[in-house]
Amino acid sequence: MMKDVRLRILLQNPADGTMYGLQEGKGADYKTVQAQIGRGEDLTFDFLVQLKQANGMVPSLGGPFVQGTPTNRFVYIDIGTYAGQVGARWSGRLKVPLPETILQNSFPDGGQYCWSCNVPGSTAEGKPLFATVKPFGGWFMCRLPD
Repeated sequence: MMKDVRLRILLQNPADGTMYGLQEGKGADYKTVQAQIGRGEDLTFDFLVQLKQANGMVPSLGGPFVQGTPTNRFVYIDIGTYAGQVGARWSGRLKVPLPETILQNSFPDGGQYCWSCNVPGSTAEGKPLFATVKPFGGWFMCRLPD
């Protein structure tokens, strides 16, 4: 069984003039999609992951945006040169943990739903955040407009 699950990351307060994008693929074969420049407003990244369950096995998340091991799934937000910004001041990634909650919870019937999270995009000094999001507030279910 495989089911598509819609996710949304709201990157709050991104560093001005810095490009951010969602990483698709792994290793040297990755590409950055949905690239956006920080300009004083929050950035949104919408994408699908696949919830897979095979013959009584524990459900797992997969798809081109999913990184990590089966017990530690996450997505990358590429920053600066990693996001394709030529001459960028910054280079790196922000690691956003994926929600284990979608493995146990189903969506209500009817309507369009997604799992969403809010993550900080910069420090108090205006520099981009890198590495794993900490503290991470977790994922919550949201309804998309019809």
